[in-house]
Amino acid sequence: MEHYDGENDYMHQEDDWDRDLLLDPAWEKQQRKTFTAWCNSHLRKAGTQIENIEEDFRDGLKLMLLLEVISGERLAKPERGKMRVHKISNVNKALNFIASKGVKLVSIGAEEIVDGNAKMTLGMIWTIILRFAIQDISVEETSAKEGLLLWCQRKTAPYKNVNIQNFHISWKDGLGFCALIHRHRPELIDYGKLRKDDPMTNLNTAFDVAEKYLDIPKMLDAEDIVGTARPDEKAIMTYVSSFYHAFSGAQKAETAANRICKVLAVNQENEQLMEDYEKLASDLLEWIRRTIPWLENRLPENTMQAMQQKLEDFRDYRRLHKPPKVQEKCQLEINFNTLQTKLRLSNRPAFMPSEGKMVSDINNAWGSLEGAEKGYEEWLLNEIRRLERLDHLAEKFRQKAAIHEAWTEGKEDLLQKQDYETASLSEIKALLKKHEAFESDLAAHQDRVEQIAAIAQELNELDYYDSPSVNARCQRICDQWDALGGMTVKRTEALQRTEKLLETIDQLYLEFAKRAAPFNNWMEGAMEDLQDTFIVHTIEEIQGLSTAHEQFKATLPEADKERLAILGIHNEIAKIVQTYHVNMAGTNPYTTINPQEINAKWDKVRQLVPQRDQALIEEHARQQNNERLRRQFATQANVIGPWIQTKMEEIGRISIEMHGTLEDQLTHLRQYEKSIVNYKPKIDQLEGDHQLIQEALIFDNKHTNYTMEHIRVGWEQLLTTIARTINEIENQILTRDAKGISQEQLNEFRASFNHFDRDHSGTLGAEEFKACLISLGFDIANDAQVFDRSHTPAVRGLTGVCFCFSFLFSLLHFPLLSLHLFLYCLYSSCLNSLCFPHTLLKNLLTRTFLLRLISFPFPPSAVFLLSCWFCLSVADLVEENRNHGCRRLQNLPYLHGLQPGGKRVLPHHEHSGPQQNGHRHLPGLHRLHVPRDGRHGHSRPGHGVLQGSRWGQELHLG
Repeated sequence: MEHYDGENDYMHQEDDWDRDLLLDPAWEKQQRKTFTAWCNSHLRKAGTQIENIEEDFRDGLKLMLLLEVISGERLAKPERGKMRVHKISNVNKALNFIASKGVKLVSIGAEEIVDGNAKMTLGMIWTIILRFAIQDISVEETSAKEGLLLWCQRKTAPYKNVNIQNFHISWKDGLGFCALIHRHRPELIDYGKLRKDDPMTNLNTAFDVAEKYLDIPKMLDAEDIVGTARPDEKAIMTYVSSFYHAFSGAQKAETAANRICKVLAVNQENEQLMEDYEKLASDLLEWIRRTIPWLENRLPENTMQAMQQKLEDFRDYRRLHKPPKVQEKCQLEINFNTLQTKLRLSNRPAFMPSEGKMVSDINNAWGSLEGAEKGYEEWLLNEIRRLERLDHLAEKFRQKAAIHEAWTEGKEDLLQKQDYETASLSEIKALLKKHEAFESDLAAHQDRVEQIAAIAQELNELDYYDSPSVNARCQRICDQWDALGGMTVKRTEALQRTEKLLETIDQLYLEFAKRAAPFNNWMEGAMEDLQDTFIVHTIEEIQGLSTAHEQFKATLPEADKERLAILGIHNEIAKIVQTYHVNMAGTNPYTTINPQEINAKWDKVRQLVPQRDQALIEEHARQQNNERLRRQFATQANVIGPWIQTKMEEIGRISIEMHGTLEDQLTHLRQYEKSIVNYKPKIDQLEGDHQLIQEALIFDNKHTNYTMEHIRVGWEQLLTTIARTINEIENQILTRDAKGISQEQLNEFRASFNHFDRDHSGTLGAEEFKACLISLGFDIANDAQVFDRSHTPAVRGLTGVCFCFSFLFSLLHFPLLSLHLFLYCLYSSCLNSLCFPHTLLKNLLTRTFLLRLISFPFPPSAVFLLSCWFCLSVADLVEENRNHGCRRLQNLPYLHGLQPGGKRVLPHHEHSGPQQNGHRHLPGLHRLHVPRDGRHGHSRPGHGVLQGSRWGQELHLG
């Protein structure tokens, strides 16, 4: 009772709990839920439970049942009546039982419980929980609430973020519940994944795991704890006490079980040793019984691999199988001795193995095993050496057979191949060489075949296990060898026969090519000649072509014979091919010409011959017609041409040797013109013949030297000459009447002109004109120097020197100096020319000024280019000046005698007059009076004909 007295102090302290706290709805809800769950966890053992804590305990029946379950004692028999008195009686019995356990109930009466007072009922249940669930907790000399708190602190100390200091807010995050579960059952919760900031998850996890795996009912919801600032302490203590009893009860049971297990373990160990001995002895004896027949088996194997496997199995037996069995035999003896010792120490009877499993029985069996093992290895080695010899011979046989079979692979197909039937002669020769090499190779393999047969015979004598397959393979090799020999002979004969046939055909091919090629060329040339378009212009040419064509036709019979001979060669080849069944793979290797082509070309030649005959006949007829047209044109042209030439000569003589007055001459010329015009129909007829010649494409005429163009030009010149002569007579009449020149003066002028016209051509040549000018007093030599002075070597040298110095100064960047030097020298040389006109000087100075202006900004290369331009300009101006001087001479009246038109100047005199200034003058010429400015006067001797203008007036005479 002293223990309970100490505990009563705690109970008294707990009885003073502030009952007003129960008025807090949140706490009341937590206590109601927790106490109900706690009661049901015990009532469930009796097969019942409560739903409403203040209602279900009113009759006292379930209250008494609860106390019986948690105390393990029987209470007084309850009243089964339904009346209030019965209920109060039952409740009092329960309260008296609680009081008998040393619990002081303050202010808790049976009437309050029967009336359903929630506060009294909860207080009563809490008193029961303290007495039966918490009071018995003792940890390190502390009990009840402090002991439970200390137990929680010890269990949760290793866990982070868990600090248990009370039974309210320390459990609010749920980590304390999870830590208690993980400490005792770590497999139920993964504590590392829990977070302090997620109390709902933590609490739900702890409550669900406790209910499912620890049989702790869910007394609170996570919302009840998290939803209040300070959870109810009594509810938490009740919940935690369930964890304590769950884990502490398991620990006690485990301790008791360990003690029992230890005793049982000793007995089980002895039993296990007995069973192990029996089993090990049985297994060892069974292994010995199985091994002895295997070691006594001396039946040899047929293959080296099998014997090697036997040897390997024996070595595995020695290395792998026997050592463990030796160890088992030793362990068996050790276990037997140990078991006997333990049984003797435990005061138990000694162990007696089954019959035949005594240690002595095992030793006898092991001795039999050792006896069977002797000599087995030596027998294996001898048998292996015997099989090695057989395997060596068999392997040698297989190798040689494989080599031979690999060599013969495809040889039969090669020998039976009829490739020579489509091969050419060169290919046949190559096949023969290849076949000869094969025959040599075949002879070399004879030794291998003999060796294969000898090895097979030896294997048969040694009774080789696989002799049937060896004999079959050897027989196949020998049969194949005989077949190869026969096929080799047949192929040799076939190749030689084909070679002879192809050589014959090749000779015929060559002969065909030698004769067909020239004949083909002859036919191609003949077709080319027969189809060639001929162009002839005379009948002699077409007669020559006809003669050649007749000669060609005479050669056709011989050509036909040659053609038939060539075709005969081809037919002979075809006959050989058909007779000996030669399969020709290709055509004639020496030529691409075939008989079909020869026949086609021959037929073409035969077709072209009559076509050529017809063409030659038609061309001969056309040339005869052309010859007729040539002769017809030539007959008329040979008459008209000389007639025109005669008329031209007559007009010339009439113009020179005119007699009588101008009017008489004019009348005579017009009559002459009329007779010429009347000749026009013959010209037109000739034009018609010429038109026919052009339509016939006739371009030459050997029968005449006159062409239609010559006739036309002569006719036009004839008409022009007679018209011009008539016009000149008319102009002379007009000039005579206008100038008052008498007929005698005109005759004198004409006589002077005829005097200088030495060749009587009607015009004055260069020398004739020069003599005329000298007779008039002109210094022809000085004038020529004027004209040619700019082209003298001195002037050209001076110009070159100026040009070189100008270029040198331009390179030295003295453009003005180079330009001035050039202009000075050139200007001085030009002023020395007597014929330098004012226009030339003006143009030269203008270009000089422009060149000077543009020289300043230009580099030396530009100045040089400008200097070249200036030099070329000067050369053009000098040339222009020279031409101007020539034109001055052409303005002389006597120059008209050289111009076309037949203008005449000065009559001819038979005698020469006196000379003045070393020149001969015409007689009477110094007396010539030429009108000037509308008046008549005398000119100075030698210059009268040059006055009246800058160079003199022109005088036009008939």
